[in-house]
Amino acid sequence: MGIAIRAENVSKSYTISHQQQPYLLLRDVMASGARNFARGALDVIRGRNRARSSAQEEFWALKGIDLEVNDGERIGIIGRNGAGKSTLLKILSRTTEPTTGEIRIRGRIASLLEVGTGFHPELTGRENVFLNAAILGMTRQEIHRRFDEIVAFAEVERFLDTPVKRYSSGMYVRLAFAVAAHLDPEILIIDEVLSVGDAQFQKKCLGRMEQVGREGRTVIFVSHSMQTVLSLCSRGILLDGGRIVAAGSAHDAVTAYRELGASNQIDRTWLLPGQAPGNEWIRLRSACIRPASTVASGQLTIRTPFCVEVVYDANLRAEAFFLGVRVRTDYGDIIFASGSIPMPIEPGTYHSECTVPGDLLNDGVYVVDVSFARDGTVPLFRAEELLSFEIHDVERASGAWLGKIPGAVRPRLKWETERLSVSAPA
Repeated sequence: MGIAIRAENVSKSYTISHQQQPYLLLRDVMASGARNFARGALDVIRGRNRARSSAQEEFWALKGIDLEVNDGERIGIIGRNGAGKSTLLKILSRTTEPTTGEIRIRGRIASLLEVGTGFHPELTGRENVFLNAAILGMTRQEIHRRFDEIVAFAEVERFLDTPVKRYSSGMYVRLAFAVAAHLDPEILIIDEVLSVGDAQFQKKCLGRMEQVGREGRTVIFVSHSMQTVLSLCSRGILLDGGRIVAAGSAHDAVTAYRELGASNQIDRTWLLPGQAPGNEWIRLRSACIRPASTVASGQLTIRTPFCVEVVYDANLRAEAFFLGVRVRTDYGDIIFASGSIPMPIEPGTYHSECTVPGDLLNDGVYVVDVSFARDGTVPLFRAEELLSFEIHDVERASGAWLGKIPGAVRPRLKWETERLSVSAPA
């Protein structure tokens, strides 16, 4: 068995700016660029070097990664949000260069880093299949040979000659994944694509990935669903802070991941905008989980209602702005999702919260994802594993505890029992 991928001492750094940029017009940008160019030219003439602004810092997304992947292996890369998973995949896919280190790859490689990259909204589904497949590296002959198979997998035959801008989000995702999943590379790199679509389609995607693995191709897979990693992958790698902290079987890596996430992270605040999660549209300020009742203790129990609070800056105008919260187990399984009522929004700072009732979650460790969207289906930003918390079982300390109850939810349902007849004594 040969080595498909070898990474030696791979690191990646980025420069982060902590200076909040004002809103500028095009003329302001052009004038600023001209001034900076003139200053730079004068510095060269005078032999001066401008020091890096104190409002910037160097951030290492990956540090000293050593990795070997054999032909035909299926490896799951897991870790908390910001651990460096996507950065590693981008380097392995050759979409970005490492700051230090060396990558050696043997074989044709294909990446599913972002489903739908290269789709044009004005083109039909048929035209986008040819366009997207060509971008992903398929020849025209390969596209013609696999076209019917791609369309059948996506289940969009009736709408094949309709512009994709009229597709629902589910149809769009199905067609995009169908194209990417029918490539014929020796190495397939997948980043969280199985988290999209409905449950039936996710099962179909997982079956396709299992088929790729059985065909002897190398698969590198990133997911927050631990069950998917366990079912799809033979090996696992756990990243934390840009470093490999655990490697071995998929089960060993998932166990290490659970232990890593066992501590609560119920209150987070970012003082500098450059350190806060977000993008040009949404930038978080703080997020927390707190008991909904002032008389409740600080500990969350199976009986405690609690609030999820998010404070954020919004830099957009929209008629229908939407914020969603998703609660998952530490294995990655989604317990429930809830969203705000769509509302109009203007640029400013906002506070949003939702209340989760007591007698709903079972005891255990959970994580919270927060997402923002506008106009129904246009995503703005998503922060995965933003918060983590533990629910405690108050009945352990009482005589009513009968042991760990299975399942992620534990609703306190209303029960009634009545006697229907009287039995004669024996």
